[in-house]
Amino acid sequence: MVILRAENLSKSYQMGEIEVKALQDTSFEIEEGKFIVILGASGSGKSTLLNIIGGMDQPTSGKVFLRDEEITAYNEKELTEYRRNKIGFIFQFYNIMSNLTAEENVELATEISEDPLPVGEILEAVGLGERKDHFPSQLSGGEQQRVSIARAVAKNPEILLCDEPTGALDFETGIKILSLLRKVNREMGKTVIVITHNADIAYMADRIIKMRDGGIIEDKINDNPIDVEDIKW
Repeated sequence: MVILRAENLSKSYQMGEIEVKALQDTSFEIEEGKFIVILGASGSGKSTLLNIIGGMDQPTSGKVFLRDEEITAYNEKELTEYRRNKIGFIFQFYNIMSNLTAEENVELATEISEDPLPVGEILEAVGLGERKDHFPSQLSGGEQQRVSIARAVAKNPEILLCDEPTGALDFETGIKILSLLRKVNREMGKTVIVITHNADIAYMADRIIKMRDGGIIEDKINDNPIDVEDIKW
C-alpha cells in the first residue's frame, strides 16, 4: 500500500538576481513499512525534499499526499498537526533539551501527540532503560541519538524521516544507530526514510532513490538488502 506520494514537486529560491532550483519536477511513491534511502551529495535536493514531505516547507509547485490526504493543501494549523502526529523527525544533531533527562525528553513529545506509545517501553527498546534518568551531558553521542530516535518513535508516527542520522557519529556508533532504525522498521512496522550522502548505507535499504541537481536520477528496488553489520565505510 502506498503511504506517501509526491507529484511533480519543484522548489525554487531567489538569491538576489539568481533563481536556485532546489527541486525540479520530482515524483515518486513510497510503500508502507519500507526502509528507504534517499542518496545524494550536498546540494542534490534531498534535504529540500525531506523538508517538504515533512511539512516543514512548501513546494513552489507540485503536490504531496499522505495516503489520500494532500498535505501541500494544508493550512498552518493542519501542518502543525501533521508534523506532530504523522511524522517523526530524526536529525544529524540531536536537538534534545539539555535541561531534561532522557525520559523527560521523550515524554515531552508524547504529551502533544494523539496516540503516543508508552515511554518506558520505547526507552527499553532503544537500549536506554537504565539511562533514562540521565541528562544529555551525561550521555554519549550515540546515546543522545537514541534519545532522539525514542522521542520520534514514541509519538507513534506513520513515517520516520531521518536526515543524516549517523553524520555526527563514529563508524561503530553509526552502525548501532542504523541497526536500531532497522529494528524500528521491521519490528514496529514503521516506514523509515533516511536521507544521506553515504552511498554505503544505501545497501541496507529496501529501496534506493538517488538524487542529483534537484531531481531523481535513479530509483530502484533492492531485492537483497545487506545486514547492517556488513556495512563498511
